[in-house]
This record gives sequence, structure tokens and C-alpha cells, in this order.
Amino acid sequence: MGINEMNLRAGKVMEEWDPFSIGGDKYSEQITGVLAQLQLLNDPSSLAKNIQSIYQIAYGVWIPLEKCVAVSYKLLALKFEAKSII
Repeated sequence: MGINEMNLRAGKVMEEWDPFSIGGDKYSEQITGVLAQLQLLNDPSSLAKNIQSIYQIAYGVWIPLEKCVAVSYKLLALKFEAKSII
């Protein structure tokens, strides 16, 4: 799996996550921000804190860190799968 496919799959994970139950297509800016952080970070807690911050800034609503950690593990699994194939 290449970087482009990883980004597509990670974007789909984020759309399905839908933390505010408003429809995944409403989060395109936040998903772009999360994907940028995914390129930089390898630690699930750090990625989760960034996810939490991105969504809180955009929507003014705090998401419990545990929910962000759960999705960060899914994203990092995709990232490490992509790296192992390259």
C-alpha cells in the first residue's frame, strides 16, 4: 500500500468515526489536518491529542481522549502497514 492509498483508507476511517454524528463528509478540513499529523507522528497518544485539538478548535466541543486514542490506533496501524510494504 502506498501513501496515497493509506491516506484514502485513513480518510475513510475518519469519516466513519464521525464523532459528532453529523455525517463524515462534513469533516473534510479536520480529516486533512489529521492526515497531516499522521504523517508526522508515530505515538498514539500524541496523535490522539492532536485529533482532539483539531476537532475541538473546529467545533468547540471536547471529545474524550479515549475516543481519540481508539481512532489513532486504527490510523497508525494503516501507517505502519503502508511502511512495511514500501
